[in-house]
Amino acid sequence: METKYHNPVLLDRSVADLITNPDGVYVDVTFGGGGHSKKILKALSDKGRLFAFDQDQDAAENVLSDPRFELIQANFKDLKRYLKFYGVKEVDGILADFGVSSHQFDAEKRGFSTRFEGRLDMRMDQTSALSAYEVVNDYSEQELISIMKLYGEVKGAHKIVAAILDHREEERIETTTDLIALIKPLIPERFLNKILAQVFQAIRIEVNQELEVIKLFLEQTAEVLKPQGRLVCISYHSLEDRLVKRFIREGVFEGAAEQDFFGNRFTPLKKVGGLVIPDEEEIKQNSRARSAKLRTAEKK
Repeated sequence: METKYHNPVLLDRSVADLITNPDGVYVDVTFGGGGHSKKILKALSDKGRLFAFDQDQDAAENVLSDPRFELIQANFKDLKRYLKFYGVKEVDGILADFGVSSHQFDAEKRGFSTRFEGRLDMRMDQTSALSAYEVVNDYSEQELISIMKLYGEVKGAHKIVAAILDHREEERIETTTDLIALIKPLIPERFLNKILAQVFQAIRIEVNQELEVIKLFLEQTAEVLKPQGRLVCISYHSLEDRLVKRFIREGVFEGAAEQDFFGNRFTPLKKVGGLVIPDEEEIKQNSRARSAKLRTAEKK
């Protein structure tokens, strides 16, 4: 099936790291176009099972016709709850490919991209109440500055937010083009694309609560994985990768791992191998792969 979604990043390596038992139960929490799921199914025996999650209603168009496969249309922050609904308590492996799909960027009406005019939306779950429109038009000055600095590392955030607030006094900011028009005069041309990407990333992360979702997900993986079960995560920016790296190393997101009297650390996972990045050939074929980082861990 040809899909409107991106080519899966680090496909061979991620699935090779994931599958330790061809008869096992696996989860692809970011189904999208189904590229990783198809590869996983090929690696499984007739006894294997694959559950996939995706909150984006468009992903249902790519559902796979395979008796071993089940698509769950939900956010992967509810991983444990939905698996329990299907009678699954433990799994052999979990794959997460974070970030926004090419399909979402290319869907003009979704408002993810700086390349197209669309309503300020950016919702991965199109039934969600909060969209980019509310963030841009209703958030306070301090809230906007905070998300731009924290989620986008935007230089000149105060200047950009001041322009947004000034415009809001006259009329609401409706579209991506409206927002870009406010920012453009404030940024030197050579930095414009980078700053716009950072601003859009910051708003998108806030709309979808992406970092909180990843935290909730990672905590559940430690409960759901069987001993020696694998977790494979592909991240696209430092905020995501930092959470994954820290959880694998410490088992928590702040501070250090708990220790017993003898100094033994209580961490549920241990890393498998080192950081993996795409080679030049994959980057040439798929520009989205340029910023990808893959980390693999195993349940102790």
